[in-house]
Amino acid sequence: MFSPIKNQINTIFVHVSNLERSVKWYSQLFDQEIDLTKVSQPVHNIKVNHFTGLTLDAGPSDMTKDINPSSYPLFNFHTNDIEKSYDYIRELGIRIESDIVRFDDFAYFNISDPDKNIIMICTG
Repeated sequence: MFSPIKNQINTIFVHVSNLERSVKWYSQLFDQEIDLTKVSQPVHNIKVNHFTGLTLDAGPSDMTKDINPSSYPLFNFHTNDIEKSYDYIRELGIRIESDIVRFDDFAYFNISDPDKNIIMICTG
């Protein structure tokens, strides 16, 4: 049977408690310029490449979000150089949740965003 659903991730939603703070954090992570006057509730799309989008979602302004972050990575960001990425994250003062873990064909480490969402940075 033919599936009308594409084998492609369109957008990842990251639920956040403070949209402006999270936009600053993710923009800093990617070394992207951000005009905070263009950030408006309840969501903001962070520029990423190709098909997959990253949407930070603070929810309606009349609702307080109760963020319950997973203790495992929600997704990963790719790097070609794990060492440079680890050093970059350290220089930014971003919370590192794990040291670099190495396997034969890839390596990774985990960080957390301001809402303690775990994100993996990995090669391979």
